Amino acid sequence: MNILILGSGGREHAFALKLNESNHVHQLYVAPGNAGTEKIATNINIDPTDFKAVKSTVLENDIQMVVVGPEAPLVNGVHDFFLADAELKNIPVIGPKADGALLEGSKDFSKQFMQKHGVPTARYQSFTKENLEEGFAFLETLEAPYVLKADGLAAGKGVLILFSLEEAKIELKEMISNKKFGEASTTVVIEEFLKGIELSVFVLTDGKSYKILPSAKDYKRIGEGDIGLNTGGMGAISPVPFADDAFLDKVEELVVKPTIAGLQKDGIDYRGFIFIGLMNDDGNPSVVEYNVRMGDPETEVVLPRITSDLFDLFDGVANQTLHEKLFHITPEIATTVMLVSGGYPGSYEKNKEIFGINDVIESTVFHAGTISKDGKVVTNGGRVMAITSLGDAIENALEKSYRSIQKISFENMKYRKDIGFDLN
Repeated sequence: MNILILGSGGREHAFALKLNESNHVHQLYVAPGNAGTEKIATNINIDPTDFKAVKSTVLENDIQMVVVGPEAPLVNGVHDFFLADAELKNIPVIGPKADGALLEGSKDFSKQFMQKHGVPTARYQSFTKENLEEGFAFLETLEAPYVLKADGLAAGKGVLILFSLEEAKIELKEMISNKKFGEASTTVVIEEFLKGIELSVFVLTDGKSYKILPSAKDYKRIGEGDIGLNTGGMGAISPVPFADDAFLDKVEELVVKPTIAGLQKDGIDYRGFIFIGLMNDDGNPSVVEYNVRMGDPETEVVLPRITSDLFDLFDGVANQTLHEKLFHITPEIATTVMLVSGGYPGSYEKNKEIFGINDVIESTVFHAGTISKDGKVVTNGGRVMAITSLGDAIENALEKSYRSIQKISFENMKYRKDIGFDLN
């Protein structure tokens, strides 16, 4: 079978490597891909949200399945586009239709969904410029820190955590009245701050049954000790040591089952991944957010631990036979450390040649912001590559990743040296 993966990051490289292991996959295409996917698949330089270009690519290359990596094509309705097109409607898309993608595309919809279906989450209210004063009043009922979330997609930058009431009121006005995050913050969700330790659980569903994938914890802050600006993710660990069987049983009963049942009750035929961002508060799970795709860099530690055929699982999603599919996870621990460009997450330079990738032998290098140019691999983004290793303990896996990093270099390369610091 020929498969097209939409996206260009480490997540998509991880999908490509895993799908390449399957005997059922004939040819892989990635759009637009990166220097890593280019080695194992055919890159096609199109925008994943340009659905006409996606259609042309699918028909020209006899694509028989589409796997959607990032959220934007899903929220914009790529799955619906396929179903509405006579030439595409029989080609399965791994990823929800637009109604299901609202779980990520609208924070307000997501919170309403959780409340409606009894999924534990923080107390919240949503506000627009019409009731801005009520937003100020609601903030006064909460204790610091204050959480403000742009309702729509804001490229991962639409969540603010503020420690003073006055600052929270100023930022609320900035978001709503001055459109700090563009149209995404026309509506703003204010919610109470959840205490505890954060982690993520991933679910793959065919709309009826589901498989719970390995848990993971990522590290968002640019600085060691989790300080500084937020990023797309500086590293990740899977599984999460504090997410024991008892906690994960609670997650399944209190979160996963009511989420899947809620989608069914609401008539949402959801086929794809659900990323559940959780807070573990003294052994009790609360949902921070849903995403409608796999996370990055979490994918780079979750997929390497799945020993089952990923294509077979996707085939189960497409045909609603997921419950029949074998699903196995290695007990080994996976760690990944992200190499980033100097200046990231602020402005950064591109086109820096990367050296030493081929010298890495005990880790997997997942390309993210890379591109091939004149026979060289150069940087093409803020997060450049993720270095993933497996081991029988977090320390062993991390040692491998950090040893491998010593073999790689590019100008102004940065990375955190303390991934997993809070788990030992």
